[in-house]
Amino acid sequence: MLGARAWLGSVLLLPRASVGLAASRRCPGVWPRTWPHRNPSRRAGSSSRDKDRSATVSSSVSMPAGGKGSHPSSTPQRVPNRLIHEKSPYLLQHAYNPVDWYPWGQEAFDKARKENKPIFLSVGYSTCHWCHMMEEESFQNEEIGRLLSEDFVSVKVDREERPDVDKVYMTFVQATSSGGGWPMNVWLTPNLQPFVGGTYFPPEDGLTRVGFRTVLLRIREQWKQNKNTLLENSQRVTTALLARSEISMGDRQLPPSAATMNSRCFQQLDEGYDEEYGGFAEAPKFPTPVILSFLFSYWLSHRPTQDGSRAQQMALHTLKMMANGGIRDHVGQGFHRYSTDCQWHVPHFEKMLYDQAQLAVAYSQAFQISGDEFYSDVAKGILQYVARSLSHRSGGFYSAEDADSPPERGMRPKEGAYYVWTVKEVQQLLPEPVLGATEPLTSGQLLMKHYGLTEAGNISPSQDPKGELQGQNVLTVRYSLELTAARFGLDVEAVRTLLNTGLEKLFQARKHRPKPHLDSKMLAAWNGLMVSGYAVTGAVLGQDRLINYATNGAKFLKRHMFDVASGRLMRTCYTGSGGTVEHSNPPCWGFLEDYAFVVRGLLDLYEASQESAWLEWALRLQDTQDRLFWDSQGGGYFCSEAELGAGLPLRLKDDQDGAEPSANSVSAHNLLRLHGFTGHKDWMDKCVCLLTAFSERMRRVPVALPEMVRALSAQQQTLKQIVICGDRQAKDTKALVQCVHSVYIPNKVLILADGDPSSFLSRQLPFLSTLRRLEDQATAYVCENQACSMPITDPCELRKLLHP
Repeated sequence: MLGARAWLGSVLLLPRASVGLAASRRCPGVWPRTWPHRNPSRRAGSSSRDKDRSATVSSSVSMPAGGKGSHPSSTPQRVPNRLIHEKSPYLLQHAYNPVDWYPWGQEAFDKARKENKPIFLSVGYSTCHWCHMMEEESFQNEEIGRLLSEDFVSVKVDREERPDVDKVYMTFVQATSSGGGWPMNVWLTPNLQPFVGGTYFPPEDGLTRVGFRTVLLRIREQWKQNKNTLLENSQRVTTALLARSEISMGDRQLPPSAATMNSRCFQQLDEGYDEEYGGFAEAPKFPTPVILSFLFSYWLSHRPTQDGSRAQQMALHTLKMMANGGIRDHVGQGFHRYSTDCQWHVPHFEKMLYDQAQLAVAYSQAFQISGDEFYSDVAKGILQYVARSLSHRSGGFYSAEDADSPPERGMRPKEGAYYVWTVKEVQQLLPEPVLGATEPLTSGQLLMKHYGLTEAGNISPSQDPKGELQGQNVLTVRYSLELTAARFGLDVEAVRTLLNTGLEKLFQARKHRPKPHLDSKMLAAWNGLMVSGYAVTGAVLGQDRLINYATNGAKFLKRHMFDVASGRLMRTCYTGSGGTVEHSNPPCWGFLEDYAFVVRGLLDLYEASQESAWLEWALRLQDTQDRLFWDSQGGGYFCSEAELGAGLPLRLKDDQDGAEPSANSVSAHNLLRLHGFTGHKDWMDKCVCLLTAFSERMRRVPVALPEMVRALSAQQQTLKQIVICGDRQAKDTKALVQCVHSVYIPNKVLILADGDPSSFLSRQLPFLSTLRRLEDQATAYVCENQACSMPITDPCELRKLLHP
């Protein structure tokens, strides 16, 4: 593989070097502070570090400096560019740059071909810290803006609006630099083929890094003098990427052994596990719900074994350490995007909807398995945060909250300002003496001791390279309630009450701080995940209020993000004035992940609510997904529609379960569940083809696809059909349903048979008509391999059968 420095040098100085391709495909994001890139192709627990954020684009040879007069303009340019007409919060953040920005589209491509100019493509999202940095340092700079406008056709893309564009060019950046992240900056030919790429560029040259202006000047020079060689190199790279990115069944007839893949995936996770703090990588550490879900499933199928116990311990310990760490917002709830250290202490402070959705499910499952209300309390806290801060009044869910915010109104935003505390602030807010303590103690001192606050601040300078967090503290649980109580001779419940009261006062005080930017864009995929989060948690905890949030989310999707005429989902919608919902024109149509995640949400919502309308809509969306994305030749689903991605050099199938699960992994589960709900063989056949297409990837790196390995296990073990015969609103029916939800059973479908032969499910599954209520009571049957158990009316007996 060519390293990052060699690759930029080879493109800009044009030696005749072959292009090697890295094994990694995806990177979960840009890592501030410590700046390592995580390479998914390495074993779990390992990471690679770059000396500088610009290392992925540095040259191995000296390059001329970009000239003087390069500081950003002191007065912002207030003449808008054409991004002012866009809906994306990210694009609107760049609408007043002195850059002639174009949105992704034919107008920009036609201009590049007509004027024979390279395209500069810059991809990011509105809550991305390093995207803000590059915008402030480079895109607000008048001279750089002039270069971008005169010598390039400059295109801005919101990665969350166009994940297909992001995936294609991230594949190129990772393959040619061993890292990736956002902002992602790539130079393309007028035919959209990439020839240079990187992530964050500083504006100026440094001792070990090349500045953005220098790169622009050198690319401009080479485009004029050596364009044909650039085009040849670009074509060669594109051809190699096409060959490498192909995922197909080939000559294989069946997927690999689930037992073998499970064992290998578990062993890879076990090798990389952090015994002390939990998690599966060096810093930075990301929440990895797909891994935790795999470990829970592995535990269930290996309960009598040492490995089964180990899998459960790894998952529960990781969830507990995360919940105690600073990656969790102890004041306002919810989880930040990742931890910059291995202790889960100092987070990167942005909050993403997809993390909240998946972690709510993970903590609910931990409660099912352990019975420990610690986990259910965390799940409820996550959903409380989403309801308060990420919810549209019509039922939809916003995308994210930024990491950066002004410490005070009118000040320059700093990372984490909204979330961190000084000792002085806490002492002033909580001066009340604590009665009964063995030494003089205030509520503030108690809270500071429990959460590890210090006068000097508890954030290491190594975690704060810009010096923005000096003297500040991130709340992290340092002691158990029992230890804190013993330290001051207090009752445990008294300490719990004092801490909760203290946190509430901090929460009320924090309301007066300038809030982080809210990305109010709503994505179908992430809304689908959030429907699952509310539905699963509500079902597990038996809380109809939470299920109602899921129902309202699904109604929002159907009302605002579904085109009845075509049966297609829309990818995005936006908050308009007065809380209205707006769409771009033309609309941004859905991608594979939108369909897969929404179908999963609808299936979870059916099982939580027993309202068959959601199941019916899920089937219709699956039919549309198959029509738009299925690869009838090679198996599996493409990430984008063929027409939507016209002109892109690659049409990919995502093959990694990362911060979000792969849409193909989720689709494999959906197909199995739909087969269980309908008995239609087509769903099972498609699932087998999909798993077969991804066989090679699973065999090589099973830890990269833990969610798909889980689907492989479910396919080879067969799903349980748990049928409850009864009236949906009757108490005895609800008792049996709640019994099912209280048990961790990942590979099941829950079916309500209300006795109506004309109902949707009765038409799909004729055998339901043979199942009767026993003595007019709600009755449960557990069916596997076309055979059903004896009728059960007692929830305790049902629980024994489901979880012996």
